[in-house]
Amino acid sequence: MCVDPKRLLRTVVVSAGVGFASYSWTTLPAQSYQIDCAILLCLAGGFPASAECSAAHAEMIRRITPWPIEPPLQLWRCPMGGATISASVSTGGVPDEVRSYRAGIEVWQLSKRSITSSGGREVYRTAIRHFYHEGGEFRREGVQETSLPGWVEEQLEVHAGAGMAGEYGSFRGILMRTQDYRGSPSYEWVPY
Repeated sequence: MCVDPKRLLRTVVVSAGVGFASYSWTTLPAQSYQIDCAILLCLAGGFPASAECSAAHAEMIRRITPWPIEPPLQLWRCPMGGATISASVSTGGVPDEVRSYRAGIEVWQLSKRSITSSGGREVYRTAIRHFYHEGGEFRREGVQETSLPGWVEEQLEVHAGAGMAGEYGSFRGILMRTQDYRGSPSYEWVPY
């Protein structure tokens, strides 16, 4: 889905103003509004180079590493309330444009340990997928090695030097995929 970033910015700014006006000043600190709205706006633009987007990116990475993994985009902290924000609002009160960015986020907790013992080669693998469900809940599910999407294997080869398949290689890290307003994916590998 192609979304005009200027249109998204107008939607978020107008809805943030409407939502912010409806909240008490003591509900949440202003900083939480700023960083979570910045994450959304910078995510849409592919995290362009700026102080605000660098801070938003750093907060997103902090939330997913190493444990426990928190939702990287916490829309409930960026007020977008108001029934008139967009005609595309559907269940959950989140505009379709925003929902597409949220749905484009996948966080994978991946580990592989290969050891040689007197009994031969032993390989231990773990793959856990964290994602946003249709209703906006951030969920977690275990995934079998044979069910990994191709892009996960490709990114492991690039960033960790070995994929989940095969007998060799050891790694442990978080792989996150996001998408910008053009639908172009971006990948982040954080070893731990």
